[in-house]
Amino acid sequence: MRPSSGSVCVPPFGAVCRLLCGLLAVHAAGAWPALQAAADPAHPLDALTPAEHWVVHDVLQSSGRLGEQAFYAAVALREPPKAEVLAWKPGAPFRREALAVLRDKGRTYEAVVDVAARKLSSWKEVGGQPTIVPSEERVVDDLLKKNPEVIAALKRRGITDLSTVGCWGAPAGYFGKPEDSGRVMKSGCSEGHGTFMGGGSPIEGLIAVVDLDQGKVLRVTDSGPVPLAGGRTDYDDAVAGPRRDLPGPMRVDQPQGPGFTLTGRQVSWQKWSFRFRIDPRRAAVVSDVRYEDGGRLRSVLYQGSLSEIFVPYMDPGEGWYYLTYVDLGDYAGLELVSSLEPGLDCPAHAFMFDMVVADEHGIPRPRPRAACLFERAAGDIAWRHDSQERGVVESRARRDLVLRTILVAGNYDYVTDWVFRQDGVIEVETGATGVVAFKSAARRSFMADEQGHRLAEGRDDPYGRYIAEHAVAVNHDHYFSYRLDLDVDGVVNSMVIDTLKTQRLEEPNPRRSIWTVESSTARVEHDARLHMSMEKPALWRFVNPKVRGRLGYPVSYEIRAGHNAMSLLLPEDFVQRRAGFIEHNLWVTPYRPEELYAAGDYPVQSRGGEGLPAWTAADRSIENTDIVAWYTVGFHHVVRAEDWPVTPAMKHGFELRPFDFFSGNPAMDLPERP
Repeated sequence: MRPSSGSVCVPPFGAVCRLLCGLLAVHAAGAWPALQAAADPAHPLDALTPAEHWVVHDVLQSSGRLGEQAFYAAVALREPPKAEVLAWKPGAPFRREALAVLRDKGRTYEAVVDVAARKLSSWKEVGGQPTIVPSEERVVDDLLKKNPEVIAALKRRGITDLSTVGCWGAPAGYFGKPEDSGRVMKSGCSEGHGTFMGGGSPIEGLIAVVDLDQGKVLRVTDSGPVPLAGGRTDYDDAVAGPRRDLPGPMRVDQPQGPGFTLTGRQVSWQKWSFRFRIDPRRAAVVSDVRYEDGGRLRSVLYQGSLSEIFVPYMDPGEGWYYLTYVDLGDYAGLELVSSLEPGLDCPAHAFMFDMVVADEHGIPRPRPRAACLFERAAGDIAWRHDSQERGVVESRARRDLVLRTILVAGNYDYVTDWVFRQDGVIEVETGATGVVAFKSAARRSFMADEQGHRLAEGRDDPYGRYIAEHAVAVNHDHYFSYRLDLDVDGVVNSMVIDTLKTQRLEEPNPRRSIWTVESSTARVEHDARLHMSMEKPALWRFVNPKVRGRLGYPVSYEIRAGHNAMSLLLPEDFVQRRAGFIEHNLWVTPYRPEELYAAGDYPVQSRGGEGLPAWTAADRSIENTDIVAWYTVGFHHVVRAEDWPVTPAMKHGFELRPFDFFSGNPAMDLPERP
């Protein structure tokens, strides 16, 4: 994983210790036997079971393809063709395939294993580099702490005890330099003496370049000592202080059990029906989402998932310019999906779900409590009206169903919720929390005395804001790309853009202007590369032209945007090119099973242009066909004092909202008393 603001837990044995501790905790809780005894998959889209993971491991081990230096970067379900899944009936057989990504002697390979037949179906070398794995991080730590130049640089800073020093690396990206062509990490170190729960203090000015394939340090740059950041990075009782009093506990009581029905990973709740699995790279993948209307299940979404996360930092310094994380592509696997804390990350009444991930040796490992499912009633209103002339108030309370996962990308924790509402709406929310990345600064800060008078010490930092003495949190962005394979009442859909335009009115009308709606259909991919605009508002709808509602309109679902942001980076910036999907808030492509990741399959040190920019360059037809929407949620993060030492969760998201899909409000049948 990427550095957690200089955490000393990472090297050299942090990842191993975390794994062993996790396994011990799972064993103590009794979850490991449950995972081992997991049932056979019941549906074509179910995640690989532990037994299936072992089949993949054994087939590849006996294939003669793996060298002594080979390691697994990913193992996941290779989904059957969509047509097969839609035609499948319960009880019928279905294909089971796994895709394994491996790295060996500087080369990347994709292997497809036929799990049912226990054979290797294909093996091919591919361009690009897979995700960084924990052992490579340990290599970086070991190389740097044995390097004479690094040791000398630390000594110049008065650091001679390396037991509290942690060194880490981040993918170098691609900036047109000769050293950017290999599997290269740019690396730094931090000093963690005196910390307990949080990370240490970054050792600024010391940067090393490590070639992972060659296992050596290419160069070390030392721009001179900088005072270590002050202020505790911990978040234990000593920092939080005495706990505040609460008026009393709040509990959700469901004496008759949950309101949803669960069969394996098939969920039925309040007219909704869907499946889900937990993927090592994409976290929660919801599939076959349908809503019961008039006695039949109507399709809404064939599949939805997170596709990519991009977090570029905005400091041009030698130790920061390359920190532009494409999280799901740069880091995935064993440590990405976090275990949830019952009663804290999820309500106490939530159902917890484990997952299985393959480690670098292809061995299945448990990830307990990787997702939770729960109902919530937060006092929201589904609908109401006060008929004052009749003295009658009609109101209905709203209840939601939430599927939650948390991804940990180094210093940030991303809480992703798929929220199913009784009115046919699906909300997708992402909450960013965790610890902001910061640098040690030469100046103390702009501190104030007890009366609030500012004690200036020169200029403020232009690339961030002080959060503690000698500590500057760097400005950065967050972008979350979602892949949404909408099937509105069937596979054949089109994308309609409803543009709101001002209409000038002339006399004798007393008005001078109104707005009207002009609709157009996106016929090719370039028509649907769109971004939000307050000056030119529009609705983005996915319609089934062959199915008409009660009033004659084509049925549709709308992507209803929430807060969002556009990239401020220049088009020629290598960073912008590597994560080209942030150029637009919305893209629409024809369905292709191999197109899963907005920045491409292998964004590590990509030269850019992969993923959505490359696919849509063909300008393929997207009218009256099976189409996929790619929606990106973004926000700029200027760090404030309140974001330290742990950032309060910042929620952003969007809705998939029925638009002429139903004949009326589908929540009209809610009872007066929930």
